[in-house]
Amino acid sequence: MSWIENRFEEGLIVTSLDWAINWGRSNSVWPMTFGLACCAIEMMAVGASRFDIDRFGSGAFRATPRQSDLMIVAGTVTYKMASRLKRLYNQMPDPKYVIAMGACTVGGGPYFKHGYHVVKGVDLVVPVDVYVPGCPPRPEALLEGLMRLQDKIRGETRAKTPLTKAKEAALVN
Repeated sequence: MSWIENRFEEGLIVTSLDWAINWGRSNSVWPMTFGLACCAIEMMAVGASRFDIDRFGSGAFRATPRQSDLMIVAGTVTYKMASRLKRLYNQMPDPKYVIAMGACTVGGGPYFKHGYHVVKGVDLVVPVDVYVPGCPPRPEALLEGLMRLQDKIRGETRAKTPLTKAKEAALVN
């Protein structure tokens, strides 16, 4: 028998604060839709009853960036739309995440070589956390991307990293 046995009431749960916060945040990711082209139809299918994104805690699609923490960029991003995309991203509260959905969003798609108006990947405009390839990607692929984002969120920590000697010297000087 160990010394800690029978010292706590039944039903007591002991865990780290990081784990508890990350569990709550990963299971309540609220996406803001940014559907620009044909990939948006597949994104809408994910919200329907057949694929049911609600079981992942992400069914509350938001129309405003101030209430969302995930931006799903689905479709071709043009240079004219890039400034609006960046503005909406900057209006989102921290922590914020981006999923790039579709070949046009990830790398320019078929317009990469001949289109002067297409951004050659949305990662040139906003930082992307998860890429979902395909033209258009199936709804299952978007759900897989959401699960990879949840894994990434569960691995985050709020602890400050220790400073190395070089960083300490740079801060002092």
